[in-house]
Amino acid sequence: MNKIRQAFENGKAFIPFITCGDPDVETTMACVREMVKSGADLIELGIPFSDPTAEGPVIQGANLRALTGGVTTDRIFEMVRELRGDVAVPMVFMTYTNVVFSYGAERFISTCAGIGIDGLILPDLPFEEKEEFLAVCRAHGVALISLIAPTSANRVAMIAKEAEGFIYLVSSLGVTGVRSSITTDLGPIIRTIRENTDVPCAVGFGISNPEQAKTMAKEADGVIVGSAIVKLIAQYGKDAAAPVGAFVKEMKDAVR
Repeated sequence: MNKIRQAFENGKAFIPFITCGDPDVETTMACVREMVKSGADLIELGIPFSDPTAEGPVIQGANLRALTGGVTTDRIFEMVRELRGDVAVPMVFMTYTNVVFSYGAERFISTCAGIGIDGLILPDLPFEEKEEFLAVCRAHGVALISLIAPTSANRVAMIAKEAEGFIYLVSSLGVTGVRSSITTDLGPIIRTIRENTDVPCAVGFGISNPEQAKTMAKEADGVIVGSAIVKLIAQYGKDAAAPVGAFVKEMKDAVR
């Protein structure tokens, strides 16, 4: 059984996202450990890319800082290997197809399996073109995580039927970023997902405070938060671990 399922076994899951190497790898590691201590059920690790098309300005800025600081995919692999010495919760990578292509899909995904990465999210990979990655992921036991957006419409059932690990349900149109309110009616989409799979469904994009997290957790199996955490890291820099841990605790308490 893929470890991802464990994240959803004790009630609603809280999934924080962090950009690896922003402002440096040591800070990323400290933040991951604090987030786990504060109740994170699964960690989403962003591998920086020069043109992150799904990201708003907050995470774009983090990508730029990390790449300017010299972080590489190999250094991130080393970091995960080190974290796996004491971090037991599932971890997934979020990155872009170009990162995987340029590294070599077989080499990238087999390394993921070897260091203890449980899943892979590629927001720019169309559902219809996932086959070339899917076979390699399945061969190595790494879940290729599907995204469903409000625009997926009549494709929701089809995507849900083939989903692995968990489904990433995009809450709003547009790019990632803190939103003051989320107006999309996700109920019908979640109902369609549940009719077609028992794979858990977590909502992300725009969730930035405990009230929003609590509302989203009522319908979905988990809540994903990225930009609000990345903003804290931009604010506190190398001292971000404690404030990030406090924020994660607050959000986890809300989804409970």
